[in-house]
Amino acid sequence: MKKEAIAPFFATLKAANPMPVTELEYTSVFELLAAVLLSAQATDVSVNKATRKLYPVANTPQAILDLGLEGLESYIRTIGLYRTKAKNLLATCEILVKQHGGQVPRTREALEALPGVGRKTANVVLNSAFGEAVMAVDTHIFRVSNRTGLAPGKNPLEVEMNLLKRVPTEYLVDAHHWLILHGRYVCLARKPLCWQCAVAPWCDFEPKTPPPAA
Repeated sequence: MKKEAIAPFFATLKAANPMPVTELEYTSVFELLAAVLLSAQATDVSVNKATRKLYPVANTPQAILDLGLEGLESYIRTIGLYRTKAKNLLATCEILVKQHGGQVPRTREALEALPGVGRKTANVVLNSAFGEAVMAVDTHIFRVSNRTGLAPGKNPLEVEMNLLKRVPTEYLVDAHHWLILHGRYVCLARKPLCWQCAVAPWCDFEPKTPPPAA
């Protein structure tokens, strides 16, 4: 994608969705952290279904610890890899209570030190909870960045660095939400819906997918 196409690309996404937010449901920074940790290799829909039952009962690190492993698993067993995620979430809650006074830390280093929290999860928390201009590259953003030519890269970190270089400053804070939603609903993995795509004029993907036959 040519540099001069990037601003209109994001301006169009912004016009369609001026205030984008994550589709994970949360009411506190800790709820967001827990939801993102649980969402690895799972859908936001499946996580929301589980946390709607979990959070009214336990939505702080200490409350999660009080549930214990079996208690926590009983709430999240509908989420993929729930056993591993339950262990990671409990270990994370223990660190939050013992080292951070039960609060979610605001630095990438401290976040990435939490079990089950990688760079992408840390970036989601830094962006969605604390408003930092960071880029959480998931499978949707990786695909959209490469397919459109916006920020090609061989791995998520390379795409992340290229996005930070290429996305205009005024769009950086919200860019990862726009790209995730675009990948989730329009720029689909198997067959992008090019005929419905508002940013197709600036996209390098060829040939564009034609509309289905009437």
